[in-house]
Amino acid sequence: MIGENVKGNCRSCGSSQLKSVLALGNTPLADALVKKEDVDGPEATYPLDVAFCTECALMQIMETVPPEELFCQDYPYFSSVSDTVVGNAKDNTEHLIKTRNLDENSFVIELASNDGYLLQNYVKAGIPVLGIDPADTVVKVALEKGVPTMERFFSLELAKELAAEGKQADVIHGNNVLAHVADLTGFVDGIAVALKPDGVAAIEVPYLRDLIERNEFDTIYHEHLCYFSVTSLTNLFRAHGLYLNDLKRLSIHGGSMRLFIEKKDAPTEYIKQLLAEEKELGIDKFEYYENFGQNVEKLMAGLRDLLGGLKADGKRIAAYGAAAKGATMLNCSGIGTETLDYVVDRNVHKQGKTMPGVHVPIEAPEKLLEDMPDYVLLLAWNFKDEVMKQQAEFIEKGGKFVVPVPEPQVV
Repeated sequence: MIGENVKGNCRSCGSSQLKSVLALGNTPLADALVKKEDVDGPEATYPLDVAFCTECALMQIMETVPPEELFCQDYPYFSSVSDTVVGNAKDNTEHLIKTRNLDENSFVIELASNDGYLLQNYVKAGIPVLGIDPADTVVKVALEKGVPTMERFFSLELAKELAAEGKQADVIHGNNVLAHVADLTGFVDGIAVALKPDGVAAIEVPYLRDLIERNEFDTIYHEHLCYFSVTSLTNLFRAHGLYLNDLKRLSIHGGSMRLFIEKKDAPTEYIKQLLAEEKELGIDKFEYYENFGQNVEKLMAGLRDLLGGLKADGKRIAAYGAAAKGATMLNCSGIGTETLDYVVDRNVHKQGKTMPGVHVPIEAPEKLLEDMPDYVLLLAWNFKDEVMKQQAEFIEKGGKFVVPVPEPQVV
């Protein structure tokens, strides 16, 4: 029940003072796409229950799926597929090259470097880099781009190995990886070891405040173990000799923060302002979260009603975005092949497979113009502007999109 104490210990501070925020039931792994010939076979599911630590203010899921199962088996996510992600990375690197005076004598590390989408900007500028990622699929692509990449999980042990080789970094990047780490404290300790005394870690994470305020429940899945506020991040890093000194709020992924973390304690006035705002909102108290579950149920019911009404009127519906958040949206809302004809996605590694759990087939985006369904459920709502631009011809010909978050609406 919501508000009840749950068994377990906080991933950040180790406290046992955890309260239930949301229970989404058992779901398949969000990126475990199913081959069409395997749809009748067994499919593993795991509890997707969310709790809040009343000691350090970290929201987190309770189940820990082995990272080897999540990230190493034909991992399908390629950052370069999204123009928005690539553009965000370019802006980030250009800013740091300029403000940190990076050159051929500098060294940059990226944790969970994926297919080289970010580090390629440093390579082009002649700045030495090292990518670290456990997924062989993306590492292969990064190496083909000329981005030096190590196929391993980042850890405190690896950080010590690099430091012993004289490979401490002027800049450490980690975009959308901090939330994915089972050993959160070891990971942060590793950052402290791998970072030069005057270096900076530029880490991007989704912002918990946006998640709660906009009902972005579909960003909750087994890869995302933690959901961060400025308060919980400050508590986390301080415990490991690191300090959140500045951040930039970003619109990407439904609302994110680019954190600037250093070994000196020098927070900007903006950090102090955000901490004060969160205190006033009560982000460090359970009461801030107690209505989240009801809001999520309302959103899911509204989406089912909207799509059900369209189907009853004889409309044909497809979806856009075979992303992890789409898997959560469909499985938790109970929307599958009875409603959706197919999902389209630009990622060729996903095409020809089916969505986990609901087994909606995945096609190339070109199918929308060929087939002209009446409506398209925008599962990748976090890339709404990018998708709408791509699908301008579909829209001009009368196609409509259904955006599910923060509340279902036709656009």
